[in-house]
This record gives sequence, structure tokens and C-alpha cells, in this order.
Amino acid sequence: MPLKNKKILLGITGSIATYKAILLVRLLIKSGAEIKVVMTNAAKDFVSPLVLSVLSKNKVYIEWQEENEWNNHVELGRWADVFVIAPLTCNTLSKMANGGCDNLLLAVYLSATCPVVVAPAMDEEMWLHPSTKKNINRLIEYGNQIIEVKDGELASGIIGSGRLTEPEDIITYLEETIFRDTLLKGKKVLVSAGPTYEAIDPVRFIGNRSSGKMGFAIAEAFYLRGADVVLVSGPTHERTRFKGIDIIRIENADEMFHACLQHESAHIMVMSAAVADYTALTIADQKIKKQGDSLQLNLTKTKDILKYLGNQKKPGQYVAGFALETENEIGNATKKLLDKNADCIILNSMNDKGAGFEKDTNKISIINQKSTINFEVKTKKDVANDIVNYILDNFNPSNAE
Repeated sequence: MPLKNKKILLGITGSIATYKAILLVRLLIKSGAEIKVVMTNAAKDFVSPLVLSVLSKNKVYIEWQEENEWNNHVELGRWADVFVIAPLTCNTLSKMANGGCDNLLLAVYLSATCPVVVAPAMDEEMWLHPSTKKNINRLIEYGNQIIEVKDGELASGIIGSGRLTEPEDIITYLEETIFRDTLLKGKKVLVSAGPTYEAIDPVRFIGNRSSGKMGFAIAEAFYLRGADVVLVSGPTHERTRFKGIDIIRIENADEMFHACLQHESAHIMVMSAAVADYTALTIADQKIKKQGDSLQLNLTKTKDILKYLGNQKKPGQYVAGFALETENEIGNATKKLLDKNADCIILNSMNDKGAGFEKDTNKISIINQKSTINFEVKTKKDVANDIVNYILDNFNPSNAE
């Protein structure tokens, strides 16, 4: 969890969008961060300081002095790992750009020694006004980071740009831009995900129930460790939260093979896709009509992507594969480990409750040539972190070219 134990100071100004700060605080706390809130007097008209105090588990700072106690703006600005101002109104934007300091939030901003990230919110005419653009550019010149506004319905009732970005997207921005690890910086990771669809005719195909959730979670976990991630995905509804992940969409096994081939120099390769073992020998040009009581299909083996990558593996590279089994699980997975020349096999058993396709949870065992490590049922996000941690324990980035 990139935000775990991070100190985040949240600045809140008075806007119709201020209500979203409640969800933002909840998400930050859920992510394991420590939160302190500083807000303007105008913000109190839109959200209760008591609510924010309860949710953040900390005092909310508003005035310079409260109950004969001075709120130390310098201390707050030095405490945080990042100062996030969301929403940022046009008024506070102008004051920040021009050095204004007529409230506690602005004093904290001027005293902050940490990165400052702002998420503006205002009506479209205000957002597009030349003075606003000038102020935004000035904030950027000062070294602040801007989270772009979104398009949509605004408080005025018009549809346009100026909406505060959603709290979930603010979390993603912080994970990707501020708190992304550098452990695997400069290292390339290839991940495959999802099913493949092997066409029979223009309408029908041979496929499986893989959702791609596990592979996408693995790709995101490696990305948050700083790696350059290429994700080759079969047909799936899954989407990644991070813009920096390079996604290659394919449909069939042959396309996945050639897409992976383009990145066989990756330092780490995790083949989690459920690739079809067989594909139609010939594909009908037209939809096959229902005739007779049976239909015979001639199938041929697809290219074995994991075996190819395992046999081409160079010193310093790490290759991991997946095995979904219904019987003799350990034996079949161990045989796959040896046949494919993989460094480890991540085993799923259809007999384990919480494991398998189309679920949000998984239960895995990681098998190498010396041992088998068993894990409990977890969310696929947590399973992905377990897999990445295991691989990093057995992969030395300094040994990879």
C-alpha cells in the first residue's frame, strides 16, 4: 500500500465540491495514511469540521488561534509528506499565486517544505478565464503539481470543464506521482493477463472464464514498485488505474505470443494469462449453420508462450508462470515448472474456496524447485503483492542487465 503510514495534510476550501472531501478523507484513512485537515472558514459552510475530525482521527485546523492555543502553520507544513488542497477554489488559487496570506491554510502553504498538490474546482467560465490560467501556470512555476479538472455537470447546471476530479482519482494520482517506489526503477516487467478467444467462425470462439483481474493486479503491484510495466491482455473488462502502464490488447493466443515476443528482454516476466491450449485449424468465413446432431472441430496446439520465454531466458531474467489445476495440483504444477524452465509456478486450485476465475479473491501456492509456499485466501490485490514480494526476494535488480 503506497500510502501506508504516509503523512498527508489535506487543505479544504469553500466550494460546492467540498462535500467530496469527506470521501477523500475516508479513502486516505483506508489506504493507511495519517491525515490532518486544515480548512478555510468558507469551507465550514459546506462540510462540518466535526465530521472531518472524526473521520481523520485528528483535530481540524481552521483559525490561527483556538482556545488560547496558537496553531503552528510552520509545524504543519513540515509535518506532512504531501500537502493536498482539494478542492482549490478560484479565490484561494489567486491568493496562492500572488503570495496572499490571510488565513491559516495559506500560511501553511507558504510554509510547506513538502510537495504541494492542488485539485481545482470551479465553473467553466472561471476555469477558462485568462487570469485563472495565468495563476495555474504561476503555481506550476513555483513547483506545485496540478490535478486536472474533469468535464461534466457543474454547480451552475451547465456541462463543461471545471469539476473536481473524483477522490479515487486523487488517491491514484498520489500513488503514481508522489509515493511510487523506486526499487525497480529502470527495470522492465512483462505481464500477461486474461483469456484468449480462438475464433471458430465470425461469431463463435473457444474461450475460458478468466477475468484478467489477477494479471491486472500484478501489473499494478509491479508498477507501484517503480518498474516499467508492459501488460499484454486478452479480451477483458478490466482497466488499470495507472496511465504509466503500457497495455497491449490482443484477442487470440497467436497475437499474445507475438506481443510477448516483442518484450522478451524484460527483466521479469509473469505469465498469468489463461491462454488457450488449442485453436481452430481452420476458421470458417461465414457463420456455421446448425446442421445434424453433432459438429466436429479440428483443433491444433497453440504456441507455448511460457515455455518459449523459459527456454530463451538469459542470466538475470526471472520467469514466473501460472497453473490452474483441478486434480493432482502440486504434481501437475511441479511438472509445469520443469517443462517450462520457469523460476516459479503460481498454483491455483479450483478445489480451493475463494480461488479461480471471475472472483475478487484468490488462494495460491508458489512452487519452485526447492519448496512450496502456501498462502491463505486474500483479495487479488493482496495476492499480487505477495507474488511481487516473493519474486523480489528471489530477483536481484543489480544482477539484471
